[in-house]
Amino acid sequence: MDSGPDVSRGARRGITVGGVRIGAGADVTVQSMTNTKTADVEATSAQIDRLRDAGCDIVRVAVPDVESARAIARLKKRCGIPIVADVHFDYRLAIEAARSGADKIRINPGNIGGAERVRAVAECCRQRGIPIRIGVNGGSLEREMLRRYGGATARALAESALRQAEELRACGFEDICLSVKSSDVRVTVDAYRLLHSLCDYPLHLGVTEAGTEHCGVIKSSVGIGALLCEGIGDTIRVSLTAPPEREVKAGIAILKAAGLRAGGVEIISCPTCGRTNVDLMSLVRDVETRLRGMTGDMTVAVMGCAVNGPGEARAADYGIACGEGAGVVFKKGEVVARAPAERLADELVTVIASSSPQ
Repeated sequence: MDSGPDVSRGARRGITVGGVRIGAGADVTVQSMTNTKTADVEATSAQIDRLRDAGCDIVRVAVPDVESARAIARLKKRCGIPIVADVHFDYRLAIEAARSGADKIRINPGNIGGAERVRAVAECCRQRGIPIRIGVNGGSLEREMLRRYGGATARALAESALRQAEELRACGFEDICLSVKSSDVRVTVDAYRLLHSLCDYPLHLGVTEAGTEHCGVIKSSVGIGALLCEGIGDTIRVSLTAPPEREVKAGIAILKAAGLRAGGVEIISCPTCGRTNVDLMSLVRDVETRLRGMTGDMTVAVMGCAVNGPGEARAADYGIACGEGAGVVFKKGEVVARAPAERLADELVTVIASSSPQ
């Protein structure tokens, strides 16, 4: 593959998934996937509702059989969020899911059969205006690519995705999104960088099989976060061996850390050191708990000593700067209250509540 010009996020193609725009300069969206049996409409719709309430923009469901594909029609009637059908091996399931109203189909053309089967899926989706995500994973890469590159390398992943995109384009289908995921963070990052330089398809980011919540969030933050900060990526999914709502929370946090999503309460706090003279860890937990239900966008600093504390607190919308057993509350850089350590959270909440519009 020859290197091509780098394409910024705003200059990439766009697709629309059930009214949600991906690519073409749209805000980066957060996705997750249900872990219920899709055919169990009650359990699946309840989980989709929880994901939506957690901030999920698009949800994916597994389609291992016809019953699951047909359940999408009932899920669509109950859930106010775009639904993606995840299909492997059987092209007929992709067609059935599209007919049932799926907002996007996720396939790997390399494992659903020959060109005619790919064409049948493409034609069904084209008629219904449904985009297709080509999802290439390190664990399911074609044998030819594994032989050619000696394993699931970044170049193997990128070339596989582009080749499969060309299969769809040969069918006259252009509504395409690409993903190239590996459980190896470095391989994932390099594969997406390569894709970003070689095509203008919107890119779905993720580190696949990232692991348990603790390790998985770290790996996803490194991989997804690095790419987002370089302007790469149009939608993300944090893959965790954990309840899917946790994936959504982690994804939103990654977007906020990358400066790509605002909203809600952001707490800044120091890691503590030998200069700290209050129980800052308890204080931060207390503040976080008290502010959890508050609406509005704000930055709140909870700092433990005089080294960085006053400066960070002044830079935030609201803040606490602690001294020996006591501290001050700031609002927009101005000291508005003083209190002993045990009352600082109370004073902070009072200041914020009195400043919020009724």
